[in-house]
Amino acid sequence: MKLISPNDFGKKILVEQCQKIRFSDFLRKANKQIKEMVLQSLIEADGYNISFGKSKAGSSGTRLWFSCPICHKRSGVLYMHPVSQILGCRRCLKLDYRKHRYKGMIEEKAG
Repeated sequence: MKLISPNDFGKKILVEQCQKIRFSDFLRKANKQIKEMVLQSLIEADGYNISFGKSKAGSSGTRLWFSCPICHKRSGVLYMHPVSQILGCRRCLKLDYRKHRYKGMIEEKAG
């Protein structure tokens, strides 16, 4: 890349002579820094301390996870139990999906 001198007033500058700063590159670098800050932090939600974890995803990517306050396993979603008001993952709170709960009943009626 040729440096521009202060005496180049009459010449047009070409795009190829300039250094590119892409917003996507900036955002990618900022995302990595933000992810690292989140991973190192411990947040408090409704009186529970929630930490984070990460795992490898796909090709050279990482995925962030919550760490369940009860079992400390990674979880993509944490739930607040409607009766006991305990925060945890689906397994710890023994939660089930509606469609799984009634699946057997529907299959018996069809047969």
